[in-house]
Formats: sequence, structure tokens, C-alpha cells
Amino acid sequence: MAKTPANKNDTIKDGRFEEALWDAANKLRGSVESSEYKHIVLSLIFLKFISDTFEQQRQKLIDTGYEKHIDMVQAYTKDNVFYLPEESRWSFIQQNAKQEDIALKIDTALSTIEKTNQSLKGALPDNYFSRLGLTASKLAALIDVVNNIDTIGNPEEDTVGRVYEYFLGKFAATEGKGGGEFYTPKSVVNLIAEMVEPYQGKIYDPCCGSGGMFVQSIKFIESHHGNTKDVSIYGQEYTSTTYKLAKMNLAIRGISSNLGDVAADTFFKDQHEDLKADFIMANPPFNQKDWRASDELVDDPRWAGYPTPPTGNANYAWILHMISKLSEHGTAGFVLANGSMSTTTSGEGDIREQIIKNDLVDCMIALPGQLFYTTTIPVCLWFISKDKAAKSVDSQARGLRNRSGETLFIDARNIGAMIDRTHKEFSTDDIEAIAKTYHAWRGEAEAGGYEAYSDEAGYCKSASLEDIKANDYVLTPGRYVGAAAIEDDGIPFETKMLELSQTLYAQMRESEKLDATIRQNLEVLGYGE
Repeated sequence: MAKTPANKNDTIKDGRFEEALWDAANKLRGSVESSEYKHIVLSLIFLKFISDTFEQQRQKLIDTGYEKHIDMVQAYTKDNVFYLPEESRWSFIQQNAKQEDIALKIDTALSTIEKTNQSLKGALPDNYFSRLGLTASKLAALIDVVNNIDTIGNPEEDTVGRVYEYFLGKFAATEGKGGGEFYTPKSVVNLIAEMVEPYQGKIYDPCCGSGGMFVQSIKFIESHHGNTKDVSIYGQEYTSTTYKLAKMNLAIRGISSNLGDVAADTFFKDQHEDLKADFIMANPPFNQKDWRASDELVDDPRWAGYPTPPTGNANYAWILHMISKLSEHGTAGFVLANGSMSTTTSGEGDIREQIIKNDLVDCMIALPGQLFYTTTIPVCLWFISKDKAAKSVDSQARGLRNRSGETLFIDARNIGAMIDRTHKEFSTDDIEAIAKTYHAWRGEAEAGGYEAYSDEAGYCKSASLEDIKANDYVLTPGRYVGAAAIEDDGIPFETKMLELSQTLYAQMRESEKLDATIRQNLEVLGYGE
């Protein structure tokens, strides 16, 4: 059995365990690179969680008179619980935490779990802890903190998911630009999910990172009382360690998925060649350079009908890849750098013009700055629809109106609030308001229907293909929504100017007083002019 804390209060309670874990991870500084923290901590949390669920199932078998089944793998897998041989259980790791070969024992545990459970094939780190060369005492300290997390105490609380989310976000913030490659900020993922509404069908992310888009899709379905069995999940990820993170992230939440057999490049080794997805949600790497050589993928069928995307930037290769993967009634929502909306470099403008002429762009959203941990690049959201005419059964079931020849532009640059000195976030209300604007424009009854939509200067505008042509096929929302009307407060200009100038003079006098005080104090300290 896993260790039960001697005192209930020993268990780290809500609101504190994330910080305790982060502090413990920070103690590894100097021993390993900060980019390695997440693999160490998240692997241990994963081990603790699946061990806790195993022990819970084992006890349940005993309590219900099935004790003779406690070592049968099927008795666990039938309830989506991973079966763990003794040397893979957290209790074994915890009991041996102070031994010099604890790293080897953890590696053996993870390797055995992977061999025992086919769905985790390729998901867990391979001889990772042994290769790190961490001292046993540092590993033991981290194991002690993880041991105090009650991962299944509250069935209503997605404790492990919360820890994963906290750490993925925290690690992304710490790693800066590199971290953003495996983690898309939660509020951005939430907004995409609320916009595309992935209730039913195949969901695909061609560059899935740690799997955040999938997790949010499932949460969306659950929060709207849908059936998570109505969706199937497909993804692909290039980086091997991130691919493993995604598989663990989905496994602990019981989400079945097909992420391909191995980590691989989506352009050169597409692992879902025949897939036609109903929903695509993605955050491709920003402005990826040299993604192909000049003589590679020139005549790839994914670009059929469009100029070949340039070698210097993969943005339009990602867009065309996703368009090629959409079903006839599919919808895609994805993040791209702002440059994608207006670039004319190396034929990118020609590709965008053709996409617009094919009437595939449903909605464009300009996002505020500082949403991403990669803070330097302003970004936007693209929404592509293969059925703007709303002819498909799926579109009609959703009550969508015919939007042929129309594109909705939303300027959300002034929405959201700062959550710390450098990062901004959308609130639940912000997300609901933006998504409702889109849904009303599409004609959905739950959002009040098309009657509830109207253009709003400075915020949203429904533009025609002629409008977009007149703007040289540039898709920047600011060009279409215009400036917000400034409310007249009724105060005459002369009155305002008099008040403002008097305030400024008062502040200047106060500044002079403070300067004099500082000079006086410096003289007292012997540093006079």
C-alpha cells in the first residue's frame, strides 16, 4: 500500500502543494538544467498518481470480495487503471528513497510500467534519472514532497491535472522562449475551444506540444454536458521529450489518443496521412525558419491549388497542412504570429489571397500582447471553415447560417488583464464575450442568433470579400473594425486643460521638494555636491 500520512494535516492541501513542489524542484538548481526540471517532477507526479489509483482499485477489489483478482491485470485495465508490478509502485520508491540507487529504481519502475501497459508505449522517460547523476539526497527530498500530495483525495478535483497545468505553465515561464514551444497559455486554449466548440468528431493538433488543446477540448465537452466518447483525438509532436509529456498528460486524465507511433516532423513524416478532422486546434511554432530545403516538398499534395510555401517561414505551410486535413464541414482555430495576416514575402501574400478567394477564412482575432511566455511576438487567431455556406448536416444541426463571402474581424487587443508584471490573461467573462460575438455572427440560437450580432467600432466588423480585396487581402482586424468612438464627457476643453495643467504644476512642485530632501540626506551621509 502507498504510504498514508501519519497525520491528515501532513498531506499538502489545496493552494500550497504547487508552491511546495516548485520550491522542491528549485532545490535541483545547479544539479540539472532548468529545462530538465519538468521531466523530473512531472515523471514523479505521474508515478505517484497512477500508483495511488492502482492502490485504490486494489483496495476496492479486496473490499468487494475479489481479493483473488488483485494481481490480475484485467481487473485494473477494465476501469482504465494502470496495473503496476510491485517494483513500480510508489510505496516501493518511497521506501527506498534514501538509498544510493534510487535513480535506478525510478528508471526501472517507469520502464516496467511502460512494458506492462501498452497504451503508455513510448510515453515514459527511458533511463532518464540514472543519466542525470542527481545525488540521492536531492531526489529523496523531492520524493518526500511528492509523497505528501493526495492525488485522488477529492474525486471532483482534477488534482494531478492541476499540478501538470501549473508546472507546464511555470516551466514555460521559466524557460522563456523555449518553454512556449510546449505550452500554450490556458486562456488562449480556452478561447479557441469555446470558439470552435469541439462537441463531436475527430480533433487534430499537428504540433500538439504537451497536449493542452486536447485537455481543454475534453474539459469543454464536460462543462457543456457533452459525451467525451463522441470525440477521437489525433496529434503529432516533433520533440521527443514533449511527445512523452503529451502522452503522460493525456494518460493521467484518462484521455485516449493517437499521437502517432513516434515523435516526428509533421511535414516530413505525417503520421495521419488519411485523416480528415472535424476540428483542428493548434499553436504551431512561430515563424519557423528553414523548415525544408529548397528542393524538398515542392510538389507536396498538401499545397495543391496554392503556391508552394517558402523555405524561410513555415507559417503558410502549417496553414495549408491544416486546410488539407479538414473534413468537408471542418473548422480550424490556430495561433500564428501577426505577420501572417499581412506578409507579402516570398509568395506568402499570394497564398493568403488564394485562401481568401476560396472563402475559407471565417474569423480573425487580434490578441493583446503579453499573453504568451514568448512575450516579444504579437500573435493572432485564425479560424478556418470548410462549410461557410452551412450546407452540411453538422452545420445545420448547429443552426449555423450561410456566411459565404463574409469574414468576421475581432480586435481583442484591449481585452484581458495583467496577472503579473509581464503576463496578461483573458478572464472567463472575456472568453465568453468574444466567443459569443462569433457564435451570434454564425447565427447560433444559444448566442441569440444573428439578430444579436452587430458591428461595433473598435471591436468587431463583418466584412465582405470585396472589403478584404480593397484592403489588398490583408487580414489585420484593426483595418476593418476602425477606432472605437470616444464618449463625450461634456467637459469643455478649456476646463480640462486648466485642471490638467494645475495638476502637473502641483506634481512638479512636489518633485522639487523631494529632490531637496534627497540632496539634504546625501549631504548628511557625506556625499554632498
